[in-house]
Amino acid sequence: MAGVTVEKLATVLGVSPERLLEQLAEAGMKFGNAQQEVSATQKVALLEHLRSAHGKAKADLKAPSQITLKRKTVSEITVSQSGPGRGQKTVNVEVRQKKIYVKRSTVAEAAEADPEREAAQRLLNESQLRRESEDIARREAEARRLADEDRQREAEEQRKRDREESERRATEEAERVREEESRRKAAEEERSKGDPNKPKKPTRPEAEDKPRGHKPTAPKRAPAARELADEDVVVDEAEPAPVASGQLHLSDHARRAKKKSHKRFAAPEPQRGGRDHGFSRPTAPVVRDVEVGDTIVVAELAQKLAVKAPEVIKALMKLGVFVTINQSIEHDTAVLVAEELGHSVKKSGAKDLEADILSHDPSAGEAQHRPPVVTIMGHVDHGKTSLLDHIRRTRVAAGEAGGITQHIGAYHVNTKKGIITFLDTPGHAAFTQMRARGARVTDIVVLVVAADDGVMPQTIEAINHAKAAKVPIIVAVNKMDKHEADPERVKQGLLQHEVVPEEYGGDVQFVPVSAKTGMGIDNLLDAILVQSEVLELKAAPKGRARGTVVESTLDKGRGPVATVLVQSGLLKKGDIVLSGTQWGRVRAMFDEAGRQIAEAGPSIPAVVVGLQGTPNAGDDFLVVADERAARDAAAARELRNRDVRLAKQSTKLDDLFAQMGQGDVQTLNLLVKADVQGSAEALRESLIRLGTDQIKVNIIASGVGGITESDATLAVASKAVVIGFNVRADAQARKVLQEGGVEINYYSIIYEAIDHVRKALTGMLGTETREQIIGLAQVRDVFRSSKFGAVAGCMVTEGVVKRNKPIRVLRDNVVVFEGELESLRRFKDVVEEVRNGMECGIAVKAYNDVKVGDQIECFDRIEVQRTLTS
Repeated sequence: MAGVTVEKLATVLGVSPERLLEQLAEAGMKFGNAQQEVSATQKVALLEHLRSAHGKAKADLKAPSQITLKRKTVSEITVSQSGPGRGQKTVNVEVRQKKIYVKRSTVAEAAEADPEREAAQRLLNESQLRRESEDIARREAEARRLADEDRQREAEEQRKRDREESERRATEEAERVREEESRRKAAEEERSKGDPNKPKKPTRPEAEDKPRGHKPTAPKRAPAARELADEDVVVDEAEPAPVASGQLHLSDHARRAKKKSHKRFAAPEPQRGGRDHGFSRPTAPVVRDVEVGDTIVVAELAQKLAVKAPEVIKALMKLGVFVTINQSIEHDTAVLVAEELGHSVKKSGAKDLEADILSHDPSAGEAQHRPPVVTIMGHVDHGKTSLLDHIRRTRVAAGEAGGITQHIGAYHVNTKKGIITFLDTPGHAAFTQMRARGARVTDIVVLVVAADDGVMPQTIEAINHAKAAKVPIIVAVNKMDKHEADPERVKQGLLQHEVVPEEYGGDVQFVPVSAKTGMGIDNLLDAILVQSEVLELKAAPKGRARGTVVESTLDKGRGPVATVLVQSGLLKKGDIVLSGTQWGRVRAMFDEAGRQIAEAGPSIPAVVVGLQGTPNAGDDFLVVADERAARDAAAARELRNRDVRLAKQSTKLDDLFAQMGQGDVQTLNLLVKADVQGSAEALRESLIRLGTDQIKVNIIASGVGGITESDATLAVASKAVVIGFNVRADAQARKVLQEGGVEINYYSIIYEAIDHVRKALTGMLGTETREQIIGLAQVRDVFRSSKFGAVAGCMVTEGVVKRNKPIRVLRDNVVVFEGELESLRRFKDVVEEVRNGMECGIAVKAYNDVKVGDQIECFDRIEVQRTLTS
């Protein structure tokens, strides 16, 4: 092996070449420069010198005289186990080995130095190997012994079980024989009573002459009688005893006949001489009336109908529903299948658990007057939040992104007229579900209409929500401080939607207000309180609280947070709340200003902390007695929702054909996260509505809270675009998204998110080719040319005819040929185009049937960007 230079060795040792040259010189080795090589012997000499210089002993550089190897192996022994339903048992065996390898020269030297010691060492090694072998054999024998004991124990237990089963069967057989004997005697007594002239047939005449205690012996029978006794069933000539219909009928002799065990339940064969058989056939098919809930598994339905599962699946296939035996079907589908099989289905009643939870609370007490719940609704930017700000003396509108409301806000206000609870709903078109929820939980709807803008689309939608919820409307005509204000225009616009003012003979109050100056605010509050007195709003102030979830969000520090509106009862800190599929104990409650409160009564909103998850906005909530009931109810609801969701996903024949025809449909996957449940729902619904027949929007996941690493992993796996609405991604999520090349977009205004996704969908659609007619020429005459064939003398009547564009030949406005021009000339000159009002000669390529009066249409194919509406 070649040596290394002094410079390389110095680099390896971490010293300068000059210092290494000095150390080599001190060791007695002279080197002229750093490029000379250092051999292995010189390296060893340098090492010995350095060790001696530091006061250390010389290194032992000799090879070791022996090497010890230790190895541990684990093997398995498979032992079969006796007994029904038992397989094999595996026993682990661990073997430890130790081997010592000694140099032959060392062994020879030791043998020459001390022969007796070498012999003793050899005997020691042999005894050690023998002990290790015996230890392994002992362990294997112990494992086999344990396995044998297990087999013997299991065999003894099986024999015991067989013995107990045999005794039970013998007891049952003896009991059955006694019952048959008693029934036979009763039947004979009944026959003797019914026909007194008929002599009673003796059954065992031999027993009359025998003394008590004498054991009778069986009489000898003739061969014919023996053959008769060997039959499976012997039918008596006597009249059979009356029995209930639907049972298995056997004659008296058949019950007395001794048969082999495998023929005990064999069907009777027909007897000669016109004797009846031993069975009675069913008289009519059995019609069953089964109970089915919202969903039911196919196997369970088959069991209730007492039919085989393949028959139910076959009936479902006839209806166009393809499911397996373990899948669920909806209630309506189960009704159709049962009717197809000749049975009937009825809706099963409510569960006992739900009934207990929803039962009336005896501690509620007598209902008392409660404050009204008022929802502010109207078109976007008509001043709903500003009007409420003036009432509350706050500045909420200035804090909303883009100056528009994007959440439902719940507030209760102590006015001079009394307590009023307000719900502020968004006016943007995307928040339809929020407005619908606000109308359902409210007592009075205040419809805000701008006096300078009039009735707008969201105004009409708010009117429809209020009418659907059967809630009275009070119209607040806002922005009356502007010069363009026209309240009569507002009244005329609302008249078209059946909102009639009181001055026109209707029942709707119109109050002119100004959120900027405060004009008419007191009149509006008076109108609200008057309307609430007419409604006579009452609720129980005590007992278990019930209400509605107005909004929910996931707070990073507090966890799931829900804004609830109590409708009856008293919600206290420490109560166990159940809402939809979520439940939890109220750990803290806050009002709309963030102050902690201990309780909340009817018509009072509260922010609740302590639920297991974020409930859906619009879900009802109620206080239950204990945690177990809440947990069981939440689990049952989750299971029911899952069954309904799976039942709706069952594959139908029409869906299969529809999917086959949509092979070229593009899909944009999105993952949506928002700050509150209502915003996530509004954004999800708005984005799904952007899809068309050519492109679909698939929301793979949506929820509340920040964008986590699991969300990012799902987005990367699904190749989905991440949309964060008023939320952000953490560091781990950003890293995963960046490595996966997934785009993430943040928004604070909902219509910006919708517009961005609409542009992305438009870009995914690509372009399409459209035809644009650019010119039309009338054929005035036809000439013959030896070079081109038929040449049409034309007058351009519209647009321009170009030589390099495709053309069509029209005859009586019907296309007879489509192709291209071979030549375009004006007089004798070849031209590129001929404009309107000019004559030209046109030769059509590969077409010579041009006639006078035809029209030659010149068109162009252009690429046009496809849109979502096209």
